[in-house]
Amino acid sequence: QVQLVESGGGLVQPGGSLRLSCAASGLSIRAYTMAWYRQAPMNQRELVASITSAGITNYADSVKGRVTISRDNTKNMVYLQMNSLKPEDTAVYYCKVVRGIAYWGQGTQVTVSS
Repeated sequence: QVQLVESGGGLVQPGGSLRLSCAASGLSIRAYTMAWYRQAPMNQRELVASITSAGITNYADSVKGRVTISRDNTKNMVYLQMNSLKPEDTAVYYCKVVRGIAYWGQGTQVTVSS
């Protein structure tokens, strides 16, 4: 079955950087759009960034210029490089792929605090 496993979250000071990773199994990500979402306490889950099979990227306005999504089809991995982190970036970050239905990972916590 399809499985997504996120990693790389943690506690970072404002202005710092983190690189999140999403390892996919049960499918080859090559043919699919991959996406990162986040959910802060009391908030709805929101799209952070997505990347199509052709490498076309899309970013939420709140992260443009600070975040880069990338993929390595040979490793079946998706990444989210986050720079200049702000306290409002604090959330659980999820990886998502849609193959008929949506598959989500378990999430990785990102906390931005001094």
